[in-house]
Amino acid sequence: MTPIIGHFINGQLVLDTARSQAVYNPSTGQVSKQVALASKATVEEAIAAAQAAFADWRNAPVLKRVRIMFKFKELLEANRDQICALIGEEHGKIVHDAAGELQRGIENVEYACAAPEFLKGEFSKNVGPGVDSWSEFQPLGVVAGITPFNFPAMVPLWMFPMALVCGNCFVLKPSERNPSASLYLAQLLQQAGLPDGVFNVVNGDKEAVDVLLAHEQIQAVSFVGSTPVARYIYATATAHGKRCQALGGAKNHAIVMPDADLDNVVNSLLGAAFGSSGERCMALSVVVAVGDALADRLVAQISTAMTGLKVGAYSDGGNDFGPVITAAHKEKVEGYIASAAEQGATLVVDGRGVQPAGYETGFFVGATLIDHVTPDMLSYQEEIFGPVLQIVRVDTMQEAMALINRHIYGNGTCIYTRDGEAARYFSDHIQVGMVGINIPLPVPVAYHSFGGWKQSLFGDLGAYGPDGARFYTRRKTITQRWPTAEVREGASFSMPTLG
Repeated sequence: MTPIIGHFINGQLVLDTARSQAVYNPSTGQVSKQVALASKATVEEAIAAAQAAFADWRNAPVLKRVRIMFKFKELLEANRDQICALIGEEHGKIVHDAAGELQRGIENVEYACAAPEFLKGEFSKNVGPGVDSWSEFQPLGVVAGITPFNFPAMVPLWMFPMALVCGNCFVLKPSERNPSASLYLAQLLQQAGLPDGVFNVVNGDKEAVDVLLAHEQIQAVSFVGSTPVARYIYATATAHGKRCQALGGAKNHAIVMPDADLDNVVNSLLGAAFGSSGERCMALSVVVAVGDALADRLVAQISTAMTGLKVGAYSDGGNDFGPVITAAHKEKVEGYIASAAEQGATLVVDGRGVQPAGYETGFFVGATLIDHVTPDMLSYQEEIFGPVLQIVRVDTMQEAMALINRHIYGNGTCIYTRDGEAARYFSDHIQVGMVGINIPLPVPVAYHSFGGWKQSLFGDLGAYGPDGARFYTRRKTITQRWPTAEVREGASFSMPTLG
């Protein structure tokens, strides 16, 4: 019998089986589980549990909340292999890549453990005669997170550790394509001592999402996913008076300058473009080569290096990357490859038709290299989200930067150069939120914040780090004076001053 994955509500595993959906093992292409899709009533049950838990949780000493996070971190590390196996079984991510994902998530838990420092506010004594003023960062209440399939552990860990240590209660709606990791994280939180109802997981589709976006008890929504959905999430959440951060799609470019170390460039491009089958919002999918001579050399070196890449199942740590998430997504990626060829680009390495031995029915797309791509091509304009690297040729760095600045996405970018002046000019003037200098995946560390520009981010604050602390709290400022026998004031109708 196929296992059914349910929900985690008020400390209990709950089944709501009126509707369900298949969960696939992308390496085999076979159904491995069913996931229950939450009804409106089930989502409301999770919200009610969180709301009931909020009063006690918000008043828990911050050190108590942090100690639970410390224990949670220990449990994440102790159960690393199990979490990575769940990621691999339902996402297809190779075991070493899953371990890297989990580690980046753990780093966000570590940052959240600094809550006593970033929640302590500010105090000013005697801002006026006998008057003190201070600020506090108070929790919002019940908040929600809607997370994507490509990082089933890391992206939830961007959200709920910070929300919880700030005193909020949380309802997580993970991707229905790979829901098991999130349920496992919920059980580890329970083992760490988190009170029932503070953290809840509801699996579901748009029906569940729409309940979260409209429910009056949900104060804020965090989302990571595609831009069309991010736009919808942001518009709907804010229309219902909620705070919202919605991270969307990307088209990340790398400029390669003529003075770059090509051996280093090629090695870093392989991992940045093809790691995790290109299913990363920070995947480096476009190389902008400055000069035809450089482009010719670069294409030759990349195509040669690609012959050694290994594609296969998640359990073999010798593989470089695995399948894409679904059969439909495989078809979509292959459609972009076909469209590039039809529009005049050159398929240097065609990854279509790859079938690793023993996994012929899996959702595999091999590493693909496309040269002579132009900005008018569909494959350039849209996010492919697959193991496809495209080469665009330009004559100057200024032309390359103009190309990047015109694109609707502004998530991540980088430049390869040995010229400090060029690097400084690039970082100062490029219109992208996260920038790398000889670093192809400039994902900020946990104590900075993650977020792009343009149609890669809807909202004012990025994910995790300092922005995360501000997103999950609101400032309250108190001005106080205690009357004394010596101080009695009459009525005043002027604007009060404290000097």
